Amino acid sequence: MKTRKPNQGWKSKIHEIIYEADTPLGKWFDIALFVLIILSLILVMLESVKEIDSKYHDVLLSLEWVITIFFTIEYIARIVSIKKPFKYIFSFYGIIDLISTIPLYISYIFAGSQVLLAVRALRLLRVFRILKLVQFLGEASQLTRALKASRAKIAVFIYAVLILSVIMGTIMYLVEDDAAGFTSIPRSIYWAIVTLTTVGYGDIAPQTSLGQLIATIVMILGYGIIAVPTGIVTSEFTKQGNAEDDKIHLNTQSCPTCSCEGHRDEASHCFNCGSEL
Repeated sequence: MKTRKPNQGWKSKIHEIIYEADTPLGKWFDIALFVLIILSLILVMLESVKEIDSKYHDVLLSLEWVITIFFTIEYIARIVSIKKPFKYIFSFYGIIDLISTIPLYISYIFAGSQVLLAVRALRLLRVFRILKLVQFLGEASQLTRALKASRAKIAVFIYAVLILSVIMGTIMYLVEDDAAGFTSIPRSIYWAIVTLTTVGYGDIAPQTSLGQLIATIVMILGYGIIAVPTGIVTSEFTKQGNAEDDKIHLNTQSCPTCSCEGHRDEASHCFNCGSEL
């Protein structure tokens, strides 16, 4: 049986509370963190409402500072509780944690930067681990793989749409006059893209019969074109779903050395640095 060094006992305890979701303290810490993130986002939203901010500015600011100080302490604790802190600092969650902590501090240098606290919404990605919804990450990974596998086809599709937009926009520039809003080829291309994607802002509209006929063709093409990327991704998603290695691992352990997560259920060592879990 391994014994922990005295000077590492408190670090291991902090790591267990902050990084682990399987222990009672770790679960309560994650739930408290989740609630504070939600509260922080609500405060940022309320502060953006001038009527509320003018009346409760001091209260909102005080609450923001309380939450920011908590996140600051948490960020420092995450760094000191792992053996290789730079692994965490430069990881995705490490960067997000830092960015979501500093806006209120730098607001004294750059006014208004506290609105960047909304970045804390990205920390809600941990809800999968907190609420034991790790199995849904398997579906998210499957969708990500499908998007990566279809990126070449989608790129070709977008390229074709851009060419079509340039052609249709140029034709409309020649057919319509300035009074209809087609004052230049770039502006006409903008109309073609808006129409082709079925958005239809209505700020530019053809006035001639020929222009309206062309617009009708572009609209019909738009409905057909929308289905193309959906079909591409759906096809790849189906292929990913039929893959043999489709098991979803529910292991929520975090490496005490590099803080990596997402280990296989039977893992005893970290896949990233090789440290014992």
